[in-house]
Amino acid sequence: MSTTNTDGDNEAATDTTEETIRIGETVDGQLVELPIVELLTGRAFITGKSGSGKSNSASVVAEELLEAGYPLLIVDTDGEYYGLKESYEILHAGADEQADIQVGPEHAGKLAQLALEDGVPIILDVSGYLEDDVANDLIRETACELFVREKDLKTPFLLVVEEIHEYVPEGGGLDDVGQMLIKISKRGRKHGLGIAGISQRPADVKKDFITQANWLLWHRLTWDNDTTVVRRVVDAESADAVGDLADGEAFLQADWREADVERVQVRRKRTFDAGATPGLEDVERPELKSLDEDLLGDLEEISDRADQRRDEIERLEEQLEQRDERIEELEAELENQQNIADAAQQMAAALQNGTDAGDAVPEDFDAQIEAKNERIRELESRLDDVVDERDQLRGRVDDLEREVDRLQIAADRIERAEEIEQQLEQAREVLGVEVEAETTAPPPAAGDRGADSAELERLQERIDDLKAENERLRAQADADIGEQLESYEDFLTLEVVQAEIETAKAECGASPRYVKGVIVGIVAEGGPVSYEAIAERLGVSTTSDVSKAASELERRKIVTKDRGDDGMMVDLNADGIEQVRQAVAERKKTEQLMEEL
Repeated sequence: MSTTNTDGDNEAATDTTEETIRIGETVDGQLVELPIVELLTGRAFITGKSGSGKSNSASVVAEELLEAGYPLLIVDTDGEYYGLKESYEILHAGADEQADIQVGPEHAGKLAQLALEDGVPIILDVSGYLEDDVANDLIRETACELFVREKDLKTPFLLVVEEIHEYVPEGGGLDDVGQMLIKISKRGRKHGLGIAGISQRPADVKKDFITQANWLLWHRLTWDNDTTVVRRVVDAESADAVGDLADGEAFLQADWREADVERVQVRRKRTFDAGATPGLEDVERPELKSLDEDLLGDLEEISDRADQRRDEIERLEEQLEQRDERIEELEAELENQQNIADAAQQMAAALQNGTDAGDAVPEDFDAQIEAKNERIRELESRLDDVVDERDQLRGRVDDLEREVDRLQIAADRIERAEEIEQQLEQAREVLGVEVEAETTAPPPAAGDRGADSAELERLQERIDDLKAENERLRAQADADIGEQLESYEDFLTLEVVQAEIETAKAECGASPRYVKGVIVGIVAEGGPVSYEAIAERLGVSTTSDVSKAASELERRKIVTKDRGDDGMMVDLNADGIEQVRQAVAERKKTEQLMEEL
């Protein structure tokens, strides 16, 4: 099996910084090589209309990584990646019989363990699920498990997601799946977890996901909305030419390549093309590699336990329904018997209080009344028994629901601890201070989140430790520079500021790295910095693109510019947050007015 061993002496795992894969060549015949470590831990976006070669490009990357011995997990929305099994031992997990194993959200922890700890490549085929909720839960839980486990393992690993626009759409809010994928996009890299999103409609993909990618492939696009995205993210020349690209041709952008944009031809995939459009000729399905039965046995055991739990819940619910029906029947019979008894009592009273001599009372009348009363008491007793049994069943269902709630509370606490740890890491980056934090136990994996109250207390202690560490960082920094940097940190961590910086990257007329270069230059200097110093830091000889980036940031009130002895100087507008908010509000108001007109 082409897999990655996670042991420390694994040569493949330690040499990723020097290894590359070849996916094709440029228009002038130069080989296109991509560094493996950037593919595994970076953020990628591959796009193009149907038939342009985007999924082929993703498959080529997968083939090369598998050939080099590195596993990955592919979220396959159309069932077109199983062809990789023609040459590689891959676990095909999904909903239908063609998959190696049928899985649900309860398998997420085991799938993540197999991928990260055992080095098993996985195709997570969600095309066969009849209910979108089940597929989405499976994707969310699996992505969450990968993210949580990678915090400790830090094994370079790539998550590929087809039809990314369905999970991180540009319009509207994000559901739980989208929020998890965005979290991986923003924070997965430092843990070794990369993500590659694939879509035929870039205009429908959340802008933040595209602009955060550090390598992109733009295959043929023809719709105006999509070419507008190319114009905004790449350049006008590429936008004009992207509609004329041949099958497999693409514009490549990568932070680690010298050219900002290159026209490349991606090679054809070597394995069976399960996603090809069906034709009139017969298509012979290739012989696919099988997997170890022991590996499948672990997953099947999880399936059996989940089936048993579902069967138990269904049985309890069915019993509840039967008990409710029986209660209704008994209540109706009881009411009928009571009506008969009441009528008999009224008749007896009437006969005893003045009946005609000819109207005789039956000799066994009292016995009949007593029999009816006994029947009523019997029905009442049976009704009480059935109600008690129903209440017990409802109690068991309530226990199951409380268990789910308890797991969710534990997950929320873990999420909060991660957020605080993320804030501390941002503080470390901004302050430039190395920290030797006290070693603590890692947060439990999602599969073990049924921890008791002692585990939750440990998490709370971890949060308190992180807060104390944050205070120590602030006290350690130099007083004068520390105050300035703390102000910068507070300013840069504001959501509105981060959003404006991301927008500036897309609209400054230069590469996004110049916007990042301006921000990093100011923070590194601890105050105003010249265009020349920023250009020198970026390794460029001119300041024209630095000027474009700074002007766009100034237009958005993120920085201020002033001419000094060293030329044009730029500094963060840390005291002008209200100006930023006002500028954003004015632009939104203008855009709304334009839309109305």
